[in-house]
Amino acid sequence: MESTSIMFLSFLVFAAITTSVHCTTGSSSPAKQVRDVDGDLVRANTSYYIIPMSVEDGGGFSLRSTKTDESCPLGIFQEDEDDENFGIPVTFSLVNPKKSVIRVSTDLNIEFSETPVECDISNVWKVDNYKRHPKRFYISPDGVKGNPGSDTISSWFRIEEFERGYKLIHCPSVMENDDYEDGDEDEIEVLCKDVGLLKYSGQQRLALTDTPLRVVFRKA
Repeated sequence: MESTSIMFLSFLVFAAITTSVHCTTGSSSPAKQVRDVDGDLVRANTSYYIIPMSVEDGGGFSLRSTKTDESCPLGIFQEDEDDENFGIPVTFSLVNPKKSVIRVSTDLNIEFSETPVECDISNVWKVDNYKRHPKRFYISPDGVKGNPGSDTISSWFRIEEFERGYKLIHCPSVMENDDYEDGDEDEIEVLCKDVGLLKYSGQQRLALTDTPLRVVFRKA
C-alpha cells in the first residue's frame, strides 16, 4: 500500500513538472506569422493592399486632402465599396530590420507606396497630434520610418489576429527599449487602441477607435 502511494505521488510530481515546462515553452514561442489572402507569409518591404475582410465593409485606403479647397494636409481615407478598389499599396518595415517575416504583436511601420507630388511629406503612417491629446486621434502620413524610441512613438503599429482575419492596433513597445533622461518617460503617454474608422466630412477616415476594423492583406 505504501509503495503504491509513493508511486502515485511521484506521478503527480512528474505531471506537475511536465505541465510547467509545457506552459513555459508555449509562452516563449515566437509570435504567429501573418499570412495574406493567398495563405502566403506577409513579408517586410513587399507591397500589399490593406483591405477589409468583407467587401461590404468598404474598399482599401488612399490619401485625400482633409481640406475642401486645398491639396494638403492629407489624411488616410477608405475607398468606396468596390471589389477592385484596393486603394494604395503599403509596405511593412519591422522594428528589427534584420527580420523579414511579419508576425503578430510586433512593432512595425506602415508606408504607402506613393503620395501626391504637391505634398512634401513622408509616406509613413503615424497617429496625428500624438502629444496634443485631441478628441480624435486620426491616422495620417508624414511619420518617421525606423529609429524606434520616444521621438517616433506615433509611427509604430502592430498587426493582431481578429475574428478569422486581422486588425491593426497602435500600442508600441519601442519605448521599453528607449534610453531616457531622468523623468522623460513620465512626459509621454503611450496610447493603446485599435485602428478603425471615424466619420469625417461624410467620408470614412482611419483613426484610433474602440471598434477595430477587420482587415486582410492582398499582395500588390
